[in-house]
Formats: sequence, C-alpha cells, structure tokens
Amino acid sequence: MKNTKDVPRPTTRYFRGMLLWLFVSLAHAEPAPAPTLTVYKDAQCGCCSKWVDHLAAHGIVAQAVDLDAAALAEVKRAHGVGPQYQSCHTAVTADGLVFEGHVPAPTLARFLAEHPKDGRGLAVPGMPPGSPGMEVGDRFVPYQVWQLEADGARVYEDVRERATQYAPRARP
Repeated sequence: MKNTKDVPRPTTRYFRGMLLWLFVSLAHAEPAPAPTLTVYKDAQCGCCSKWVDHLAAHGIVAQAVDLDAAALAEVKRAHGVGPQYQSCHTAVTADGLVFEGHVPAPTLARFLAEHPKDGRGLAVPGMPPGSPGMEVGDRFVPYQVWQLEADGARVYEDVRERATQYAPRARP
C-alpha cells in the first residue's frame, strides 16, 4: 500500500496555471454563430421589412428574399404552414425550422434555444395590429403565437400586452 505522503498533490501553482489556461481559452473562443433566417416576403410589403428590422434590433440575423405571390405560397406549402397559420412572410432556418408571420424576436430566440422536441416552428396567423412590424400608433390587439408540430399546432405563448413582445421572458 502506498503512503499518502508519496501521492503527488496539485500545487497552488498548478491550480493558478489551470485557471489562467481556462480564462485564455474562453477569451479566444468563438461565440456560437446566431442562426441566419431566410425571410421570404413580397417586395411591396412594408410590414415584412419592419419585422426583419425588429429581428436585427434583437440580434437575429435575417436575409430577406422577395418573391411573387405564387412562389411565396409554394414556400409556405413546402414548409407545411397550413392556411389557418399563414401570414404575409415566412422565415426559415438552415435546418428547416419555420417562423410564419409577426413572431416577436424574443419569442423566436427562446424557441431556438429551447427547440421543443415536437416543435418545427412558430406562427402568428394573420397580421395582428401592434405586433412587431405591424405597429400602428398605440393600437394593439392581443394575439397568440402557435407552435407548429408534425400533427398540428398548439399555443406556445399568449401575447396580452404590447410591451411583453419586445423583452425576453421565461415561459410560464
């Protein structure tokens, strides 16, 4: 049996060296790239451009692609966005997640971070007044954000107050 006095022990110098290595490694680490969304929209739709600006203001990279009505309808069909969930624009990630309509950027970011196992995207049907990109003075109509799933959809979030759609928040 070995004497515990013979077992080498890490020294304070060792711990300091490891701590220094950790800090240097973290300082040089590349941050994870934010996923880029491709936003398919009509060239004449101003609210779609405002929504892209809303995403950018929240650090979400989005590239807009202008399409005619037939091509936009095909994008929605190809990504399984049923007529009851459709809006004026459709955003898609490189791995196929879909975001339909005026989804608030903090909600979109939380969905990407959580990526619920059954979720394939989010949708805000129609064009609710006061939603991101649809701001019209002080007008605001509460709305729901739907989680799109392979077998339908369910409510992901209720947006009841205008201010809540611009700030990150935890899910209830």
